[in-house]
Amino acid sequence: MVGLCTCIMAFNSCNSVSEETSDETSLKTERDTDFTGELPELSVYNLPSEWTNQNGEDIKLEDLRGNIIVAVMIYTKCKAACPRLIADVRRIHSLVDEETNKQVKYVFVSIDPEVDTPETMKEFAKENQMDNDQWVFLRGSEEDTREFALVLGVGYKRISPIDFSHSNIISVFNQNGELTFQKEGLGVDDEAIVEAIEKLAI
Repeated sequence: MVGLCTCIMAFNSCNSVSEETSDETSLKTERDTDFTGELPELSVYNLPSEWTNQNGEDIKLEDLRGNIIVAVMIYTKCKAACPRLIADVRRIHSLVDEETNKQVKYVFVSIDPEVDTPETMKEFAKENQMDNDQWVFLRGSEEDTREFALVLGVGYKRISPIDFSHSNIISVFNQNGELTFQKEGLGVDDEAIVEAIEKLAI
């Protein structure tokens, strides 16, 4: 718990800016040989959480190690902020240069894991033309989801049987899972976050 609290405090000090392929494709990532050593103390990959992706594969966050990660917390039934948040991520993807994008995974973590089954997430990915291995949708237990949200500084609360209020934060992690940048708000200028992503390319 002490280690996690230290991690959260350091993460919250990060710079922040306000306002088809085959179904058989595995979303698990082979670890780059440059990123197989001991994890940094503040790596999100130290979290002992377990997740299921839209292909029904069980993974750990560390399976994404070696990639630049752009992470967002959403829920698929959202009709208000989430579509705009997803549009922001798609726009960021379009602005990041092609070579850098080969090293990036865009990860959407559900805040409503009870509803967002792998099948629901898969259909959502197809509907939004994000059905390839660069776009990763994850669901976990309520405890693991809350812990991940706490690390990112994302707040969310159920306000009706089908709706949540939640923070609109896009987070960037380096290849070792260390939080390097956050953008908060909808429709905010993307220049800073694109620059932050491209700086991590190797």
